[in-house]
Amino acid sequence: MTAVAQEAERATRAQELARRKRRERRGLKRLARRIPFYILVAAIFFYALFPFYWALRSAFTKENELFTTPVQYIPTNPTLENFRAVLSSNQFLHALLNSTIVAGSVTLIALGLGALAGYALGRFRFRGRSAVLYTMLGMTIFPQIAILGALYTMINRLHLYDSLKALVLSYMILVLPFTVWVLTSFMRALPKDLEEAAYVDGASPLQTFYRVMLPLVAPGLVTAGLLAFIAAWNEFLFALSFTQTPERYTVPVAITSFTGESAFEKPWGQIMAATVVVTVPLIVLTLVLQRRILAGLTAGAVKG
Repeated sequence: MTAVAQEAERATRAQELARRKRRERRGLKRLARRIPFYILVAAIFFYALFPFYWALRSAFTKENELFTTPVQYIPTNPTLENFRAVLSSNQFLHALLNSTIVAGSVTLIALGLGALAGYALGRFRFRGRSAVLYTMLGMTIFPQIAILGALYTMINRLHLYDSLKALVLSYMILVLPFTVWVLTSFMRALPKDLEEAAYVDGASPLQTFYRVMLPLVAPGLVTAGLLAFIAAWNEFLFALSFTQTPERYTVPVAITSFTGESAFEKPWGQIMAATVVVTVPLIVLTLVLQRRILAGLTAGAVKG
């Protein structure tokens, strides 16, 4: 019995060892299949973050050390001179205020009009609804330069040139169609029972909209609002075309207008410092609202 038991124990150990080796081989095969995917993710990650890293590195590097060879990927003598110069510039601070006013106004107006339009297009059936939706979607396809001439003429005739109102009006052309399209999908995904219950309780369509529907699409409002704000904050072509005086510049135009000690010198350190200053708040805002953004990006695709 002792010999039989020992033989059985050895067989069990051999089987366990064989199973362990098979599991290890399967694990190695899965890892080998995933290695190209991990390499691709790492390459995309590096490609996306390296420009911001280089801007951050240049912002903390002295102007006379930016173009030294060999390249210093980490500043040997980090400095805050570029940030001091940028934050002490009245023109840049005024441009920050202009961008905040314009981007905030565009976001609020786009969300207000977009929510109403999304409610009408998503909850009511009428002739031409699909045509309206696809027309607005088509408006986002056209490049900005295609409508620049006509928009410039219209703004001139309205006597809005070189004003923040011109920027708000022109940015709405870019932001509003996208906002309407996104919020329409959210409104369409909401269950009809809630709306019908509100009508039974005597609520009007407008009361149903702002008391029942609007709170339910909060993730969509956050998502659309943040994307609208970022689009208005970063817009450059219309801001460059419809403003003339430095008092009306937004941040992108103000950054390009930085000059050094001579007209032929570009203060790249200050430009990179300004880029970091205007980018970090957007990153922080995105990180703070990331859960609502993810919920907003996925909620509209599920019918409830």
